[in-house]
Amino acid sequence: MNTKAEHAIELHKKGYNCAQAVACTFCKEFGIDEEAMFRISEGFGFGMGMMEMCGALSGMAMVIGLENSVGNPEKGTLTKGQTYKDVKKYVNKFKENNGSYICRELKGVETKKVLCTCDKCILDAVALTEEYLNSKKEEQDK
Repeated sequence: MNTKAEHAIELHKKGYNCAQAVACTFCKEFGIDEEAMFRISEGFGFGMGMMEMCGALSGMAMVIGLENSVGNPEKGTLTKGQTYKDVKKYVNKFKENNGSYICRELKGVETKKVLCTCDKCILDAVALTEEYLNSKKEEQDK
């Protein structure tokens, strides 16, 4: 297990929700205050409190936005379309690996068959986030 994955699991064990555990793991790379990210991502845990989109994936989407976004439409070309495509691509990769991206389905609420534990969701979301960031770095290095 890599350092980021271990850190994310440690955060989750401390009481961070799945979104916070993923998003806060990447704060240093973006110069984001961890307390601010903790607060921003709080409402995204537990599938946005309704067991909808997996919180770990919401945290991943936040990091993808941090990496990809221009930060202000007045700074240049709008980036949201590409960000949406990138998020969709990586959420779908997660679904291919785990059978769903919906929290209640992953937890087997209706089927009683757990597809993925919270810890595994966090580990997979961190790995996919790292994969995304590495792909962006490779693009920039070309």
